[in-house]
Amino acid sequence: MIKKTLCFGNPAYLSLANGQLVIKLPEVECNGTLPDAFRREAVRTIPIEDIGVVLLDNRQITITQGVLEALLENNCAVISCDASHMPVGLMLPLEGHTLQSERFRHQLNASLPLKKHLWQQTVQAKITNQATALHRLQGCEVGNMRSWVQEVRSGDPDNYEARAAAYYWSCFFPGIDGFVRAREAMPPNNLLNYGYAILRAVIARSLVGSGLLPTLGIHHHNRYNAYCLADDIMEPYRPYVDELVAGIVAEGIAIDVLTTELKARLLTIPVLDVVIEGKRSPLMIAATRTTASLAACFAGEQRKIAYPVM
Repeated sequence: MIKKTLCFGNPAYLSLANGQLVIKLPEVECNGTLPDAFRREAVRTIPIEDIGVVLLDNRQITITQGVLEALLENNCAVISCDASHMPVGLMLPLEGHTLQSERFRHQLNASLPLKKHLWQQTVQAKITNQATALHRLQGCEVGNMRSWVQEVRSGDPDNYEARAAAYYWSCFFPGIDGFVRAREAMPPNNLLNYGYAILRAVIARSLVGSGLLPTLGIHHHNRYNAYCLADDIMEPYRPYVDELVAGIVAEGIAIDVLTTELKARLLTIPVLDVVIEGKRSPLMIAATRTTASLAACFAGEQRKIAYPVM
C-alpha cells in the first residue's frame, strides 16, 4: 500500500484517538463566529497505518506524545523544518524489523571489499540514471557518461561519480546562466535541497524498516552525519528529484521563494513512478525493495542491490 505524505504548514493541533491521527486547526476551533457544525467538520482524521512521512513546517504546531509514538511504531518518518522552512531534523523508529539485531550484525561485519563492490553498483546506477535524465530532458550527448558507467571500478577509485556530476550539472539547466549545484547557491538549488531532504527521509525510513542502521554508510563516512547510509543509497534516486525540479523550472514560474505550491509539488516525490526489477511502482515502495536487497547483500544472500532504472 502507498503510504501518505502529510505536510503541515499552518498552525495545527495533532492528537491521537482510536488509532487515528486527529487534526484540528486552532484558527477554526477558536473562531466563535463560525457555526458549530462547520467547526466540527473542520476536524480531520487519518488512520496512522496509512501515513509514511509527516513534515512539520510551522512553529505553532502542537503534536502529542501519543501521536509520535504511534507514528514511529508504524515506521513513519517525522521531519521538522526550521524558520526558513527547510527540513532540519528527522525522527525515525529505534526498532524497524523483527530481525534487527541480526541485520545490524551483518551490516557491522560487512567487509571492505563488499562495501566497495556495493558502492561501485551505486555509482553505476546513479550515472546511468543521470545520463537518461539529461538526454531525455535536454537532448544532450551522454555517450561519455554511458562509457564511464562501464569504467567504474570497485570503490570508484577514479571518482567517476564526481566526473559525471560535473558534466551533468553543467548541462542540466541550460537556461540558467552560471548555474552551479551547491547547497547555498542560486535557485533552483533551493528546490533541489528540499526535494533531496524528502528523498533522504524516504530512504532512511526504508533502511530502518529493513533492519539496517542508516548511520553506517558503505561510502559516506562523515562523523557528523547521522545518515551516511541513507546518503549512499539515495544517490541513484536523485535524478528523479532532478527531473521533477527541471519540469517545474521549464514551466517558467517563479522559483526564488519556496512557496506552498512548490513544496506541494516536491512532496509528490514518494509517489513518483519508478521502474525497479522490471516493474513499475511508487518511489517509496521501490525504496523498500532497494533496502531489502541491501540487507540481503550484507547477509551474503545476494551480490546485487536492486536500484531503479529511468
